[in-house]
Amino acid sequence: MRVNQTRERLAKGETVFGCGLQCYRSAEIPRAFAAAGFDYVFIDMEHGSFDLETVQDMINASMGAGITPIVRVAELLYSLVARLLDAGAQGIILPRVEDPRILEEALSWMRFPPEGKRGYGVNPTMIGYEARSFPEIIAHQNRNTLSVVQFETTTAMERADELLSLKGMDIAMVGPADLSISLGVPGQFDHPLLLDTVDRLIEKCNRHGVVPGIQTRGVAMAKMWAERGMRFVGAAAEHALLLEKAKETVAQLRTVRAASPA
Repeated sequence: MRVNQTRERLAKGETVFGCGLQCYRSAEIPRAFAAAGFDYVFIDMEHGSFDLETVQDMINASMGAGITPIVRVAELLYSLVARLLDAGAQGIILPRVEDPRILEEALSWMRFPPEGKRGYGVNPTMIGYEARSFPEIIAHQNRNTLSVVQFETTTAMERADELLSLKGMDIAMVGPADLSISLGVPGQFDHPLLLDTVDRLIEKCNRHGVVPGIQTRGVAMAKMWAERGMRFVGAAAEHALLLEKAKETVAQLRTVRAASPA
């Protein structure tokens, strides 16, 4: 059974880096990101248009390549969380969280009893076709599943201490786009109000023993937040990286063309 390497690195106090999968329906991208050295892929089923079979292929490719597959569900429903975990996801991202009671229930879906309420529906692909006992599988899955909770609104920030104190939360991940809108400074990612709000969440995470994280829109923003204490850091998504590199390549080629003799 495969170990969640991202969880292991976080447990050692390391900072991990990932990238989103949002647009392109290809299981090759997780393999490429693994080769590039990313720790995890953030497979988006909230804003992405992937179906379950596509995501399962991405998960399998990720596991084979040694990169951690973490999936964001569209909403807090047991049927969404359970099926993705049974497909082999090593982490679930819960979006738009504000209510401690609802979050407590959702967190319980990610682990088997006695730690949670996850139903036992283990298929052989989850455990690499290994012959393992129920107790072995339960202990392994409970240990190697990451629960990631998104903080995206002023309400969530106001209730941060209560939310962070709930059992079973591993990572608190800021969604800076929605948070900037909620704060009244849409898209102003360097606004003092947003910076101060996120800095205060990092402090609270550290007090509660929860890993602080953020999904950013590019390398510069990711580096800045890693330097400010974020330890689970996403840098853009596959479509953004492809376009950025393509533009850079074309710009360089055009300089050569402009310098060439007529």
